[in-house]
Amino acid sequence: MPLPSRDLTAGTIVREGLATAGLRDRALDVLLDPALAHVVELVCWPEKGLVHVADAQGHVALAADGTATLLAGRDPVADQDPYTDAAYPFAAPRLHSLFSDARAPDLAVVHTGAHHWPERDGHLGEHGSLNALQSRAPLILSGAGVSVRGVVDGVARTVDVGATLAHLTGGLWDEMDGSPVDLATPGARYVVGLLWDGAPSAEVLSLAATGELPNVARLLERGCALRGGAIAEFPSVTLVNHTCALTGVGPGRHGIVNNAFFDRVSGEQVVPNSAASWHQAMDLLRPGVRTVFERLPEGAHSACINEPVDRGATYSTFALIREAGIGGTGALSSMLPPAVDDAVASQAHVSASTDYSWATQVDASGLEQVLDLWREGEPPAFTWWNTTLTDSGHHAGGPGSSVARDSLRDTDRRLGVWLDLLESRGLAGDTVVLLTADHGMEGADPACTGDWDDALTAAGVPFRDEAYGFIYLG
Repeated sequence: MPLPSRDLTAGTIVREGLATAGLRDRALDVLLDPALAHVVELVCWPEKGLVHVADAQGHVALAADGTATLLAGRDPVADQDPYTDAAYPFAAPRLHSLFSDARAPDLAVVHTGAHHWPERDGHLGEHGSLNALQSRAPLILSGAGVSVRGVVDGVARTVDVGATLAHLTGGLWDEMDGSPVDLATPGARYVVGLLWDGAPSAEVLSLAATGELPNVARLLERGCALRGGAIAEFPSVTLVNHTCALTGVGPGRHGIVNNAFFDRVSGEQVVPNSAASWHQAMDLLRPGVRTVFERLPEGAHSACINEPVDRGATYSTFALIREAGIGGTGALSSMLPPAVDDAVASQAHVSASTDYSWATQVDASGLEQVLDLWREGEPPAFTWWNTTLTDSGHHAGGPGSSVARDSLRDTDRRLGVWLDLLESRGLAGDTVVLLTADHGMEGADPACTGDWDDALTAAGVPFRDEAYGFIYLG
């Protein structure tokens, strides 16, 4: 399958002049110092309709159509091969999308893959980068309307997930940034989207091939996966890309530019991605942005399980939370099934980690909701099912660790429970399934430490740093 063509001219940078060139240059002198090259991989910023990208060895300006103008040294994002982990696929459209929003930072600092920052809540497994490894999510299509089998050459973007779901459910996708992946034809009675948060594409496909994820393998027996996966928009973080997957547009259009960011108009920090605010995140969507749920044919029922991007869904976990006036992990925990009683959970990790235990509870509740919706009667025409344990496991140990792989195995077993129900009811032939994630993951090096904030402060640069990498100057 050839790489999809792109209209790279969509979206323009509308924000300029927020920081004086002198202040920005002072910050760049600090951030691009070779002494910080072990933690600073790239620095990106908008200027006069272009996005500039620099590291300690080079500087390039990218136009929205992908044209690159080399300004110094060598082009730091010249390698955009989506199959190469260290490359920067779709660099221009991803960066232009981010910086077209007025709430984007003056400077976006990209961590090196090795950078470890536990003092700022960093983990052994990390994501957020522009690189392919941290951005590559799996993309599997299975079931009704899917004729291709196995792992096939090709790559998509997270915005293509939204377009594909809209297309399969009979909705319109022509206003989206993405395009439908041409591996499935519409017509299935039921469409199901699965998002395994933080599940790296290569690991998912490898474990399925070796039999360690037998239920992903079941999907592949009736479908296919893209070898290049689905490349997350930048930054490759959770709520940015959940929103991309369910709206089909990039962060510069939907307005959620990071898990935390600064709103210059209100003068306030905005934190859409936390247990206290997930259920209200859709209040941040820009006017005119529609979710896949809002694009369904009239009268079609839908379900949104454990997913903040729920606007328009007939049934929604977070709508129930809003109606109950509940927020925060403490209040929610009292409503969730206990992790120690979960038959599919890896109990050694449940006992050792509060994060693993909490994510197990959330995902067990998600499975209960899915089974309730599919056990009897007519299932929803479109079901979206978000699971979170895979993100917790990969943060805890990094890709390939025992805790990361057990989080995938636990999630695969939950998938198997639903697949068994689907088959027992004779609905498998009427259902198409799309499995993806919101980003990839990369292992950090605990010996690779350092902090650009300290260096900026020492240089007398006034700034605020949101989500550790979004620099707002002045």
